[in-house]
Amino acid sequence: MTGLLIAPSVLAADFGHLADEVAAVDRAGADWIHVDIMDGRFVPEISFGPPIVRAIRKATAKPLNVHLMVVEPERSLASYAEAGADHLLVQAEPGSTIHLHRVLSQIRELGKRPGVVIDPATPIVWIEHVLHLVDIILVMTVNPGFGGQHFLPEMLPKIATLRMICNDRGLRPHIEVDGGQSMDTVRSVHAAGADVIVAGTAIFGGDDYAQAIAAIRSCGIEAGPAS
Repeated sequence: MTGLLIAPSVLAADFGHLADEVAAVDRAGADWIHVDIMDGRFVPEISFGPPIVRAIRKATAKPLNVHLMVVEPERSLASYAEAGADHLLVQAEPGSTIHLHRVLSQIRELGKRPGVVIDPATPIVWIEHVLHLVDIILVMTVNPGFGGQHFLPEMLPKIATLRMICNDRGLRPHIEVDGGQSMDTVRSVHAAGADVIVAGTAIFGGDDYAQAIAAIRSCGIEAGPAS
């Protein structure tokens, strides 16, 4: 992967002006729009449901990168697909689903791009047998469910190992990172093998979204291409 894609996380946007915020980062150069779905069970907080995804869909033509931090995602895949999600990313942990292979196959059958997510303590071995089913691997670089956490540098070897495994198997999924991302972390995660950066506060926390996105992208260019 040679390019660096930027996916602003709307969890950090002003919810009172959500459509305007989404349109603004679209104009500012976002490649994807990242949407975190939290059900209050897999993680303690509750965020969005299909109606909000539908509203976001109306505000942008960019791909909606929807991360389902939920229990039993298989029960809601069709609803999010119908709402306009382009990518559906599900957690690998059994606390989310015990039928990971089946769920990823269902996403593909819905005509959407499947993704698998691993939390900081989740070993790579848990997803080794489904890597061929996914277009996106999301490595959480903080513990999911809360904003404002600091990047965990111990995730860098995990990113590098995943990229090496995929290269060895002739697989070319996007490796996405989410959690504590800023200009200070992008160089290292991109050098390790990530090619999609989810950023919330680093973008929505400032006044100039285009400048923030350009700055993050430039850090990846300075780091050189992910391999």
